[in-house]
Amino acid sequence: MSTGTAISTDLQTAGQSETALPAASLLQLIWLASPALPVGGFSYSEGLEAAILRAQAAPENIANDAVDPLANDWLVNWLCDQLQLSLARGDLAVIAKAIPAWRADDVARVTRLNDWLLQTRETSELRAQAEQMGRSLCNWLRNHDGIDAALLAHCEQLPPTYPVAFALAAAQTRASVRDCMLTYAFGWAENMVQAAVKSVPLGQTAGQRILARLSQHIPGSVQTAMDLPDDERQAFSPMLAILSSQHETQYSRLFRS
Repeated sequence: MSTGTAISTDLQTAGQSETALPAASLLQLIWLASPALPVGGFSYSEGLEAAILRAQAAPENIANDAVDPLANDWLVNWLCDQLQLSLARGDLAVIAKAIPAWRADDVARVTRLNDWLLQTRETSELRAQAEQMGRSLCNWLRNHDGIDAALLAHCEQLPPTYPVAFALAAAQTRASVRDCMLTYAFGWAENMVQAAVKSVPLGQTAGQRILARLSQHIPGSVQTAMDLPDDERQAFSPMLAILSSQHETQYSRLFRS
């Protein structure tokens, strides 16, 4: 069987077992994943800038050849580890619970999830990022059609972290929780790759190769987050916390975290 035939068969099978996502919901997810969303995500590297600065002191870690910037896998491995060890077990796991809670008007559950995120941000700049992006997304939602005004008012009073505000925005669509989480994870991955492109620096083509490799790990990380019980959710990333703390006093930097 040719590759084209296999892909066609897979698509036909998927079409028989899954209901097509309404166009309005699909567009909403694309919008939420867009780097143009005015929440300030472009101004954060989540510790990556500090990690790159440290790695550049060891030439074997990051290839400096712009033609082949992935002569080794340091950067891809760092981002994959952050996706699987940090994002999947923290932010994505919260979103997996927060979307159903918003849809059920369970504001008490949402509040507990938001409190957990605030309490487990390990540095001041990581907490500031979560709060600023959460406020900015709520400001965007205030002028967006279709949002539940009562739920938005509650979200603004929390104050919201970005994952919880994102869950509210995604909950207004008819998309599955899994599709919403894939959207969040891809938006995060695209932002991190752009941070790497600016920090190393890399060319856009190299950045797309990194994004392609990182994207291969997104579905599995989303599934891990969906399967994670509340008592196994965690935010323990010691090296990320150390680098973020060092970044707070870094002499010269491009990003706010």
